[in-house]
Amino acid sequence: MTAPNGAPGLTEPGLTEPSPAQPDAAPGLLYSEPEDDLRAAVRSLLTDRGGPAAVLADLESGRTHDTGLWRALATDMGTAGLLVPEKLGGQGASAREAAVVLEELGRSVAPVPYLTSAVLAVTALLGCETDRPEVAAPLAALAEGRSVGVLTVPLPTAPDALPEPAVRAAADGTLSGEVTGVADAAAADVLLVPADGPYGYALYAVDATADGVRVAPGVPLDLTRVPARVTLDGAAGRLLAGQDTARAAVTGALLAGAGLLASEQLGIAEWCLAETVRHTAGRTQFGRPVGSFQALKHRMAALWLDVASARAAARNAADALATGSPDAPVAVAVAQAYCAPVAVRAAEECIQLHGGIGMTWEHPAHLFLKRAKADEIALGTPGRHRAALAQLVDIPAP
Repeated sequence: MTAPNGAPGLTEPGLTEPSPAQPDAAPGLLYSEPEDDLRAAVRSLLTDRGGPAAVLADLESGRTHDTGLWRALATDMGTAGLLVPEKLGGQGASAREAAVVLEELGRSVAPVPYLTSAVLAVTALLGCETDRPEVAAPLAALAEGRSVGVLTVPLPTAPDALPEPAVRAAADGTLSGEVTGVADAAAADVLLVPADGPYGYALYAVDATADGVRVAPGVPLDLTRVPARVTLDGAAGRLLAGQDTARAAVTGALLAGAGLLASEQLGIAEWCLAETVRHTAGRTQFGRPVGSFQALKHRMAALWLDVASARAAARNAADALATGSPDAPVAVAVAQAYCAPVAVRAAEECIQLHGGIGMTWEHPAHLFLKRAKADEIALGTPGRHRAALAQLVDIPAP
């Protein structure tokens, strides 16, 4: 068998309506009307499902993800295929629309595999030769929400730090090896596995329920995105891409994931700020709302500025990915270096300014802090992205 080659197509043009006065103008960072409509639909769905309070209540069941919510979001609303062109079974949208969905999922800490399946796995498949049945079939299934895909790499992997595969491929396509820290692997129907073998670095598809596949969920900090250990012992794999194409596909998927993760972090920070303002406006002390105290107003005002800046960084990254900008790596590095700490700080302030209730299991604030802390190391730490940014813009280290 000859390993497939070819340049990956990782993104589609952004869906925005050009200004009548400037029909060729590039889309701005403001939300378009279709994006606002999409936000309203996703937020309505998540609100009807109970939002963070329902997520907290459901954690007692021990489920790793909400299958009903995922079906409604991915299949009924069609958001799983936003990044997939229409001719391949998707919605033909872009990273801008996917970013809006992730913002809302961040606001609700929803336990669904959107980032891992609809972004990472889908983008990896788009980087392969999509006219091959081995690629087109799983891509269509992911786009329609009929299956969940997971890129089998450790979640902390940064786009510029692709590790050598921990899985070995035999000549007959069987795979053996172990990968740890794979987010949402317990929810996956298909695993996209980078492996080293007869074709060098290659990407394979493996059915998650096939013989020789074991997925063992770990003990997570973030209960809404559970990492797992994936062990392959002679599991049958289908070759998707080899050599340079496979590396480019996986790297492109990690870059898109890191860029759109910033929108999830933005959603986390937005909810934490809004909930803190609401709580401090309603809680009274000494006969007045605690939110009227100058010290607290200053803290919330500073947080508002951080969130506004995070929104600009996240939107810039999403737009750069959507338009295929050559500056996309710079935009992603900036977004991750800035948005990750903002999400953590917003969650910490939310818990502290809630007082005693913020420290309890009954209030969902701790879910946001755990998700923010887990996201901070996902797809590269802020420090890793700052180092990458320094190289990208040619700023020498001290």
